[in-house]
Amino acid sequence: MPDGDVPGEGPQAPAPLAGASATATAAPTWVRHSTAVPASPALPAQAIPTPPPVAPAPVAALVAAGPESEPAVATEATLVESVETLPTPAPTVGSADGRLTLTDTSLTVLGHTYGLRELERAEVQPVRWLLWYLLGGLGLAIVLILFLNDWLRTLPTMAGLLATALMLLYGHRGTNRLRLVLLGREAVHFALPGEADGWRRLVSELNRRVYRAHDRAAAEAARLLAALEAARNAAEAAIQAQADQTPGDPAISDAPA
Repeated sequence: MPDGDVPGEGPQAPAPLAGASATATAAPTWVRHSTAVPASPALPAQAIPTPPPVAPAPVAALVAAGPESEPAVATEATLVESVETLPTPAPTVGSADGRLTLTDTSLTVLGHTYGLRELERAEVQPVRWLLWYLLGGLGLAIVLILFLNDWLRTLPTMAGLLATALMLLYGHRGTNRLRLVLLGREAVHFALPGEADGWRRLVSELNRRVYRAHDRAAAEAARLLAALEAARNAAEAAIQAQADQTPGDPAISDAPA
C-alpha cells in the first residue's frame, strides 16, 4: 500500500466542478482565488428612445431663432411666399387706332393715363348725337315742305335733301361713350368712334384687370397686417419672458435688530 493512501478505499477521481455538464470531456481549468475577477453582470437591454417628430424647415428656423428674431424670419418667409405666388403680368392690349391702351397696371385713353387701382369700373355704350339727329330730321322736313309748296326748284331741293340726310345719318350713327368711375372722384367720359362690340370686349378685359388689381391690393394689405400683428405679439412675448426671468426684490425682515 503506498504511503498516504487510506486503507479500504480506492483511488478516486476529482469531483466535477459545480455547474459543469456530466458529459463534458474536457479537463477542468483551475484558477487561483487571489487573481480571480468576478464576471460583471450583463447590462439590461435599454429601450431605444423614439426620436421626436421633425418640424418643417420654416417652423424649425423660427423655434431655433427665438422670440427676438421671429418677426424678421416671419417677414422674410412672407416676402418669399409673396414672390412665389406673384401672378404673371398680363400682356398689353389695346385698340387698333391706339386710342385705348391697357397694361397690367395702367389704362391710357386718348393720352390720359389712369392706374388700375384708381378705377372702380368702366362702362361703354353707344349714344347718338342728338343735335345732329334733330338738325337732320328737322332740315329734311323743312326742305320737303318747301318743295311741295313750289317754293324750291328741283336742283336746290335735291341738294337740301342730300345734306339733311347726311346730317340725319351722322347723328343716328353717333359714337361710343366710355365712362370711367374713379374712386373718390367724379366719373370721366370719353368718345370712342367705331363699332361698339370691339370696345365692349376691351372694357370687359379692363374691368377684369381692375378687379384683380383690387384683389392684389387687399391681399397685400392683409399680409402686412398679419406681419405687424406677429411682430407685436413677438415683442410682447419677449417682454413677458424678460419680466419672468428678472428676480424679485428680496423680502425685508421685520425682526427687531
